Amino acid sequence: MVMAVPHLQHPSFLLASLKADCMNKPFAQRCHDLEIVIEDFPAKELHSIFPWLVENIFGSLDGIIVGWNLCCLHGRANPTEYAIALDFLDPSGPMMKLVYKLQAEEYRYEFPVSYLPGPVKASMQERILPECSLYHNKVQFPPSGGLGSNLALNPFEYYMFYFAISLITQKNTPTAHHVSPSNCAYFNLVDTYLKWFLPTEGSVLPPSSSNPGGAIPSPAPRSPAVPFTSYGLHHTSLLKRHIAHQPSVNADPASQEIWRSETLLKVFVEMWLHHYSLEMYQKMQSPHVKESFKPTEEHVLVIRLLVKHLHAFANSLKPEPLSPSAHSHTASPLEEFKRVVIPRFVQQKLYIFLQHCFGHWPLDASFRAVLEMWLSYLQPWRYAPEKPLQSAEPHPRSVSEKWAPFIQENLLMYTKLFVGFLNRALRTDLVSAKNALMVFRVAKVFAQPNLAEMIQKGEQLFLEPELVIPHRQHRLFMTPSLGGSFLSSRPPTITDASFKVKSHVYCLEGQDSQYKQMFGPEVRNLVLRLAQLIGQAQQTAKSISDHSAETIASQSFLSWFRFGSSDMNGSYTGNDLDEIGQDSIKKTDEYLEKAQEYLCQIFRLNEAQMTQLMMNCGAAEDENGKKQLPDCIESEDGLILTPLGRYQIINGLRRFEIEYQGDAELQPIRSYENATLVRLLFQLSSAINERFADQMEILCSREDFIGMLCRYHLTNPFLAEKGRHSPTLKQRSGHSRQPRISLRFLASYRTLLSLFMIYFIAAWFCIRPLACTFIILVGYLLYAIVMTFFTERWKPHQH
Repeated sequence: MVMAVPHLQHPSFLLASLKADCMNKPFAQRCHDLEIVIEDFPAKELHSIFPWLVENIFGSLDGIIVGWNLCCLHGRANPTEYAIALDFLDPSGPMMKLVYKLQAEEYRYEFPVSYLPGPVKASMQERILPECSLYHNKVQFPPSGGLGSNLALNPFEYYMFYFAISLITQKNTPTAHHVSPSNCAYFNLVDTYLKWFLPTEGSVLPPSSSNPGGAIPSPAPRSPAVPFTSYGLHHTSLLKRHIAHQPSVNADPASQEIWRSETLLKVFVEMWLHHYSLEMYQKMQSPHVKESFKPTEEHVLVIRLLVKHLHAFANSLKPEPLSPSAHSHTASPLEEFKRVVIPRFVQQKLYIFLQHCFGHWPLDASFRAVLEMWLSYLQPWRYAPEKPLQSAEPHPRSVSEKWAPFIQENLLMYTKLFVGFLNRALRTDLVSAKNALMVFRVAKVFAQPNLAEMIQKGEQLFLEPELVIPHRQHRLFMTPSLGGSFLSSRPPTITDASFKVKSHVYCLEGQDSQYKQMFGPEVRNLVLRLAQLIGQAQQTAKSISDHSAETIASQSFLSWFRFGSSDMNGSYTGNDLDEIGQDSIKKTDEYLEKAQEYLCQIFRLNEAQMTQLMMNCGAAEDENGKKQLPDCIESEDGLILTPLGRYQIINGLRRFEIEYQGDAELQPIRSYENATLVRLLFQLSSAINERFADQMEILCSREDFIGMLCRYHLTNPFLAEKGRHSPTLKQRSGHSRQPRISLRFLASYRTLLSLFMIYFIAAWFCIRPLACTFIILVGYLLYAIVMTFFTERWKPHQH
């Protein structure tokens, strides 16, 4: 539990009365009383109630105390409480006035290290100081030398730590599923704080305090050795600093203007994104490692809000002056902060977070939240001040060359994550409209004019040979200003761009990473496989639509008596037809068709390739022309499934007809057969076949009508045709088909019941059993003659 400083161990009378009011008074009255207390009481009294009040609002770190439950507080369900909570926690509201009032007195509050994100907690437990300056000069160890270390935070940091971490600690509380998470109080507060502390226009407003004139100290001023101008690179020290040697906090007048903005961003990034380090992510690739942190859909939506605002914040940067000297004298700390906010504070942690989500998120429609967050990061031009006119141009506007540096310095965000999405899409049921929409969204974004060319240019810059400085580890930690001094005859701009791309890749993936080109042959094959699956999903969606229409048309009165067909072997089992619906199938087809078109544009696939792909996509159709076999290839041992065929079977898109392929006389006794009769008739048939085998062979080899009649009864002319629908071995298909008689049909209860009914009806007409038997034999002989004639006539068409 969070504790105040040691000399205020007992709660004051004010704290006791507020706790009593919390139990007895309604929410609106409590907030009004708190506003009066914050205005009237001195900081010394307010200091004792601050930790309790923060926990009462945002909940306890262990999740036991729910607090105001801002993630579940929606304006439609509770409009009064919603409005009061937003006003109370507004950047200019009573709660922030309390924070600034305590900030002026330089109070400190303890936050347990055990509740920090995994990588930070692990680093501190090893007595290693994290790289983020948010933790510098704040770690305190207990005097007894135990493990319960804490961070000593100022009031603003303490408030923001609790606010940010409440998104995670309160994630298990029930939410209203019919209400969008973006309409909750927490989401709106995040948006308000971002707009207030990271303004796109003007500067950060001063604290609304009674003493605003520079009395609020900076929590963690930047060291002069790490200026903002070097933020473009991840200046990771080669030697990890021990936690005992924390850098001293020196006053930095330039940082006073934006310390709240910097602190807010660092806290949000640390609490929401820094749950996986590079080392931890590499360990998570093993399937035996248990996942330590599982982000929720609401969590990802809030991160997307942060990403979108940071793009707008960074894009609001004023154009650089032509003179470098003018830039160094006129740029304000806020302008410098805008210049480095994404590469310095967000890029690495967001990349690792996305890598984890792409690899571990369930293969369902909830991945849409992660996808849209990723696509928002990839398109900073959408949040630029100069918005393109949507109505003026029928085609999407070309991505300007001014964004080439961003694309090059975020190359892995475009290329490696695109490959990660391809691998997910190849394992997804694309017949679902929601999954098809995700493929369409990614293809549409990457198909924007000039974007693929700029990504390809970035890959070429990364693959440039290092002719000047062969040792990459030396180049990695050089500042950009030194990069130009080692140039030979190569153009400076190309070399500097190449260095930045290499630095970006090596910082995020390590020195020994193997880069997989997005436009290389390996990824191109993945795209072709995806295009093939898209074609297959379109065919499946069409067959579902046809099947659904036929099912509706075939409804009849007999269905009330359960006489309808119960055979579901030919239907698609990957989705529920009632859930899909005709409208959803239509959307699926539209999404997949456009996605395929966009993929052809991105990877320059010609029409001949796509036609061949579609021809290979479908397997042979069955006799009805609708059911299709899984994709397979012919080999010496029979049919062998391809990866596409395995995918089709796993997702229920296609299947083989499961039929008994052995000796029909030896198949298991069925429930509709009499076991005793089956065994007796088998012995009788075996005796006849053994006794008259030669005679039956001679009769079947005759070319006249007698031979045709014997072949129809003593051999199975459709046995070979059935073998085509199953991946049986060719050795089995060549099983001996010698002429033989089978009497097993007489053991069927259905046959016995039919014979009994015939004899019973014949008795009504005074037909004796012997005469009835003769009529049955004559009738069957006529039927056999007709069937023999048609069987021999159709035989040439069976090949």
